[in-house]
Amino acid sequence: MTRNPPPIDLSEPPAIEVRGAHKHYGALHAVDGIDLRIARGEIFGLIGHNGAGKSTLFKMILGLTPATAGEIRVGGATVQGRDFRAARRHLGYLPENVVLYDNLNGLETLHFFARLKGAPLAQCPALLEQVGLAHAGKRAVRDYSKGMRQRLGFAQALLGDPQVLLLDEPTNGLDPQAIRDFYATLRELQAGGVTIVITSHILAELQERVDRLAILASGKLQALGSVQALREQAHMPLTIHLTLASADRPAALGLLSAVPGITAAETPEGLHVDCPRGSKMAVLGALAPLGTALQDLQIQEPSLEDVYFDLRKG
Repeated sequence: MTRNPPPIDLSEPPAIEVRGAHKHYGALHAVDGIDLRIARGEIFGLIGHNGAGKSTLFKMILGLTPATAGEIRVGGATVQGRDFRAARRHLGYLPENVVLYDNLNGLETLHFFARLKGAPLAQCPALLEQVGLAHAGKRAVRDYSKGMRQRLGFAQALLGDPQVLLLDEPTNGLDPQAIRDFYATLRELQAGGVTIVITSHILAELQERVDRLAILASGKLQALGSVQALREQAHMPLTIHLTLASADRPAALGLLSAVPGITAAETPEGLHVDCPRGSKMAVLGALAPLGTALQDLQIQEPSLEDVYFDLRKG
């Protein structure tokens, strides 16, 4: 089901603003001149190949890695400025690789992180319940599965009711039901005004779940926008699947030959048509004379994965 995100007002002061950010390690430019504005209450995706700069940018936003050049603001506070110490208390972070103390149980782990963050200990049982670990709160973390560790890591990111959440590959090790529950929690948080930035290598998982996303490559911002806007930017064809009896396919091919720029080929079910985005209505109009001979029609947009690889080529 296509997600209908809430309207995002990019004219308002952003939750996160990155201006000309660079991070150099000698000759390696891990982040190379990125400009980015992430709105309050937005679910924002950050995608790219390994080494594209995603995790480095996360650490820069958190103030863990100082920028070589440029400026980063979170909640209006400059990351390297005096006000950021207070602003950081409203940040939640789930790293790609969650490191936990195996000798503590789940509740003790949350108590430990709550003390570090200055969050109330009374939050911890409810957070375990929220991430589906209430039954394992007294169990030693050494006995947790990978997915349970990931959920406990997510719970610690939620300590202190953060206004900005940075989630680096957050669904590692989660089963399909846990992934669904995780994104349901994100939607609830977004409804409460929380800004969420999320990275994932599973692009199909993000496709219908983010308001906008950025594609990074070699430390640079390569593309930015909603999934639909990126589809249009990539100028990739739509795929139209037609279900037709064998006897009706020659007539359909004849009708489609009048539409410039498309390609059509027979399939076991009917015809497969690659169609430029601007020719979609022309294709549908050309097929109208078929009437009920056209048994079914499905229009397939390029997937986020298709768009990602096409834009990276460009």
